[in-house]
Amino acid sequence: MHADTFRIATYNAELTREGPGLLLRDIVRGEDAQVAAVLQVIAAANADVLLLTGVDFDYNLSALGALNDALGTNAYPHLFALPPNSGVATGFDLDGNGRLGEARDAMGYGRFAGAEGMALLSRVPLGEVTDLSGMLWRDLPGGTAPDMPADVAAMQRLSTTGHWVVPVQALGGVVTLLAWSATPPVFDGPEDRNGRRNHDETALWLRLLDGGLGTPAPDGPFVAAGLANLDPVDGDGRNTALLELLTKTQTIAPTGAMGTDTADFTARNGPGHLRVDYVLPSPDLAVRASGVMWPAPDDPFAAVVTTASRHRLVWVDITLP
Repeated sequence: MHADTFRIATYNAELTREGPGLLLRDIVRGEDAQVAAVLQVIAAANADVLLLTGVDFDYNLSALGALNDALGTNAYPHLFALPPNSGVATGFDLDGNGRLGEARDAMGYGRFAGAEGMALLSRVPLGEVTDLSGMLWRDLPGGTAPDMPADVAAMQRLSTTGHWVVPVQALGGVVTLLAWSATPPVFDGPEDRNGRRNHDETALWLRLLDGGLGTPAPDGPFVAAGLANLDPVDGDGRNTALLELLTKTQTIAPTGAMGTDTADFTARNGPGHLRVDYVLPSPDLAVRASGVMWPAPDDPFAAVVTTASRHRLVWVDITLP
């Protein structure tokens, strides 16, 4: 990496467990093979700013802090996380199966409050974060929300996990990070609730960039990064918003041993290899290099990334204009 470049990465580390506190337990014990592999991936990526998705949240950031401490000399001086919508109880039977309090009845899918959240690890200071995670789905201009009872619509947030607007102090300037982690567009019925929500979670960024959200658009270069949970070509889902976001950002496609794909869903008759994780720089940023950390099968590091997660870390090296 060049001295005048700045690396932004995202990684769905799948650091989620069956209940609160269990991720912290596994990190502190130092015996969990997946945690050890994730630490190796993070260290190898050497990102200046890393957005982790699929990581359990706790209010003291104890698990995130323990994970960072375990990085040793590769630890980050700046950590940030907010409570995710995932796992927050709604009191409604959102999936209509006659039972309350299940993972599918939460504000965003999750077995407990804080499950499968997001976190930022940064080598540089972060500015004041604008959190858009509380926006109601019905309030998104041009949204595709299905018909819902009035009391459900009045509380249903758009964000499955979260949407953050984060100023990053990079290379003597500011780059705005648009961070998000969306629902998979499947696991629902003919109403296509998850497919609509997945589409609209990406469309939120389009409304922000077009000035139609009521929140100021980034004043300068930006990078949209996170888990869109949608492939622009393959798999299920509504790809209109994602394709439009790709046209508003640079046409680079970071690659690894499996091309532009970033996740391996081949197990249990899954959809195969898909591109679902993204780092998308605005057109006014110069891109020096990019990649997906997906080594070839004969690479010794391949076993590490496979142990760590079904997803692969995505990175982009940028230079400010």
